[in-house]
Amino acid sequence: MTDRDAALQMGTDGLEALVTALREAGRVVIGPTVRNGAIVLAEITGGDELPYGWGVELEAGHYRLRPRGDGAAFAHSAGPQSWKNFLHPPRERQWSADRGADGRWTISAEKPEPPSYAFLGVRPCDLRAIAVQDRVLTGGPHADAAYRGRRRRAFLVVVECTEPGATCFCASMGTGPAAGEGYDLALTEIVDERGHRFLVRAGSDEGRAVLAGLPCRPASPQTRAAARDGVAGAADRMGRTMPPADLRDLMRETLEARRWDDVASRCLTCGNCTMVCPTCFCTNAEDVTDLTGNHAERWRRWESCFDLDFTHLPGGSVRTSGRSRYRQWATHKLGTWHDQFGSSGCVGCGRCIVWCPVGIDITEEAHALYRERAETPETGT
Repeated sequence: MTDRDAALQMGTDGLEALVTALREAGRVVIGPTVRNGAIVLAEITGGDELPYGWGVELEAGHYRLRPRGDGAAFAHSAGPQSWKNFLHPPRERQWSADRGADGRWTISAEKPEPPSYAFLGVRPCDLRAIAVQDRVLTGGPHADAAYRGRRRRAFLVVVECTEPGATCFCASMGTGPAAGEGYDLALTEIVDERGHRFLVRAGSDEGRAVLAGLPCRPASPQTRAAARDGVAGAADRMGRTMPPADLRDLMRETLEARRWDDVASRCLTCGNCTMVCPTCFCTNAEDVTDLTGNHAERWRRWESCFDLDFTHLPGGSVRTSGRSRYRQWATHKLGTWHDQFGSSGCVGCGRCIVWCPVGIDITEEAHALYRERAETPETGT
């Protein structure tokens, strides 16, 4: 028996009950909601704050909300934020220092109690992105204690995709549209002639405990079939694909390709792609002081490999051209990430495509490199 065969089903009242149960357990519930013309991730206090009846229109460099007639809550693709914003915040204080009347400094490390988050509406691609960041920030000898504390207390409610966006390519990356491992609860939304409902199943003991308190009943064969068909259909309707190649080899074998010059002529090196990417993790240290010079703080903030000073050394920056910086980002994301962390750094969410101000599309660039490699005997395989 599969987990879908053992799944339960609930109505929209179940979402309200789920939010209530998570909040009563002391968790801060973060979910998608409509604000300022976009579906963003923010704290919600009730199921009615979810984006019922809203979808999104996506293309390279283009994002618009659009109303839906079916009232679905999760029929939208990834927005400008990911769960990285909460697990690995854009800016975080590391320590503060104060100088006393005797001239001595007192340094206080920042050790706040990590929040207990419940993430509602995690897409399968973002579920994989969280797993990728887990390996980066909690693996090895230099684990990030702050990230580990937030991650350990997080409760993940994943929602499988039944309607991919025009810039989605998770099927090419093996990260969706079905949910992989690592969730506490998984939902599949169904809206058809039988009504608006959710197939729901647990993936952890804590998830099973929460599920036991929700207004559920055994899933009907029709509901299980509709959920299965919806997810399978989404895999066939991806808006983008990656080329049929080992991307790690492709990146390694096209380092001198002409295509890098082409994309460099369009790239603004603004770093938007790294800011919205759910797996990019680079940070920098920023020291600040007050006007008196008696109080100082160190903050960790997100950094981008598109920043000219990202590779600054005493002799100057290593990557001075836009070509070298875009190539570094793309080849690391699709290629050398495997060497460091044992997986791809791309999960196929498509955010870098949507939020690039000039519409650069990483899948288009990969296809162009694939074609150029095939046409160049000395680099072809």
